[in-house]
Amino acid sequence: MSETYTDSHLREILTRTRRVAVVGVSMNPVRPSYYVARYLCLRKFDVVPVNPGHAGKTLFGREVVARLRDIEGSVDMVDIFRRSEHVPPIVEEALDAFAMLRTIWMQIGVEHEGAAEMARARGVDVVMNRCPKIEYQRLFGELRMGGINTGVISSKL
Repeated sequence: MSETYTDSHLREILTRTRRVAVVGVSMNPVRPSYYVARYLCLRKFDVVPVNPGHAGKTLFGREVVARLRDIEGSVDMVDIFRRSEHVPPIVEEALDAFAMLRTIWMQIGVEHEGAAEMARARGVDVVMNRCPKIEYQRLFGELRMGGINTGVISSKL
């Protein structure tokens, strides 16, 4: 069952978020995890790429770390690009590693109600089966009704 999120709630999450750990990021530019992380970097989010298979490499000028606990400092949001069955240990690690974590975001096709409840019990917002890139573009005026990226941010439709 898919959850419903209000535009104001998603906008508030994306506005307050500055540092994002992208779990499962790919080095391949045609993979969604790559271009979502790149887009977030271009929108001035501080993106921390997380993937044990690429640890130590550089992506978008940032070092890829193997695990969330390898990140120095905190993050505001953990964006998960892993299959749903892999979500619970990621959420557990995020909750253990970041006392000030505000959001767990699961990408399109990724949902795990048990992990979501674990995060919510700690006061962390959860978004499932959505993409922050798509929501940012939609909520902040980068996409027209037909889905065309105009490159212009405007309050006009």
